[in-house]
Amino acid sequence: MPQRDLPARDGRPAIRAAFTLVELLVVIAIIGILIALLLPAVQAAREAARRAECLNHLKQLGLAAHNYADVWRCFPSSAIIDLAAQTTGNNVSWGVHGRLLPYLEQRAVADRVDLSAAWDTQLVIDAVRIPVFACPSDPKSDEVRDTGAGKPRLYSTNYGFNLGTYFVYDPRTGQGGRGISYPNSALGWSSVTDGTANTLLAAEVKAWQPYRRNGGPTTTNAPETAEEATAVTASAAEFKDTGHTEWPDGRVHHTGFTTCLVPNSRVPCSWSGVEYDCDYNSWQEGRNGAAGNPTYAIVTSRSHHPGGINAALVDGSCRFVSQTITLPAWRALGTRDGGETEQP
Repeated sequence: MPQRDLPARDGRPAIRAAFTLVELLVVIAIIGILIALLLPAVQAAREAARRAECLNHLKQLGLAAHNYADVWRCFPSSAIIDLAAQTTGNNVSWGVHGRLLPYLEQRAVADRVDLSAAWDTQLVIDAVRIPVFACPSDPKSDEVRDTGAGKPRLYSTNYGFNLGTYFVYDPRTGQGGRGISYPNSALGWSSVTDGTANTLLAAEVKAWQPYRRNGGPTTTNAPETAEEATAVTASAAEFKDTGHTEWPDGRVHHTGFTTCLVPNSRVPCSWSGVEYDCDYNSWQEGRNGAAGNPTYAIVTSRSHHPGGINAALVDGSCRFVSQTITLPAWRALGTRDGGETEQP
């Protein structure tokens, strides 16, 4: 408050009126309390808007998958693998996201790519960002991945497609998991015997997710706890912190997720003295053609939304799934033909 001189009385000096230090501190404290009360409400409103936008993205992916299935009479494969090839070239097969491009109002990009050729040689997708692949709540969704000299730079994805519970694919037999997709799959509507409203199509995943791969598994039975999952993950030889950063890639740690563990489960793993929350992929699908090892994966659905994740079901509906869902219920949602015909 500006100071002002008061008129002198009876010969006494003029008095200068102003805020005292205590009054000023009280005002600052009140303002601080008001901001502290208001900020969480603003943040909650913003997160609610981001979660709604995220659900809308999943809705678009669900509709795109429906349109794809109507045209091709099956849902998109996670990868198309030439089992006669004994090289790692199969690992750059286009995944579900790339196959859905024509049905996501991305015709301009879809017309320029060749789904029959390896994605890592096609610079037409260099630094191409597909907005519907990104959740606005993930702080790393806008981080670009440099995949190497002569290869396209890629944005990450926050949505993975359902590749089953734990077993993903065996190149020796051609058998795949019980999700809605796996390498060389051609699953139509009739394959979803549990009901389209009871089967997951896609769910959230975190961009730049750490994972370990190419080793084990120590067991072919799905781990039941995070502790068991940690032991399986530790059997893998390699560590990467680039999961879900290659939206065209068809391998499970980029294009999909599994329902081995409930959403937002933490699987601790250590690498070079640092502890991470890891995913796991025993072997990259079809890495060595028909002579390759089966793929088992613990690729957990995760999000930055408090309390759970957003997911899309095969019928096209979308919902928020609490991370407190029971493991049997979550795994039931992850199987297309497990005999569970009632919604958890």
